[in-house]
Amino acid sequence: MSERVKVSLVCTVCQSRNYKTTRRVDHQGAVKLKKHCPKCNKHTEHVETK
Repeated sequence: MSERVKVSLVCTVCQSRNYKTTRRVDHQGAVKLKKHCPKCNKHTEHVETK
């Protein structure tokens, strides 16, 4: 079983940190997900940050 690390997801539009998730340690690149941003009030792309 591979280890997982905690990461925060930041909105690419307003830069607010809305979500926390985990990802595998050996994953290459940043996690990108379409999530609802309560500040923007629409679905935007959220990317991984530490």
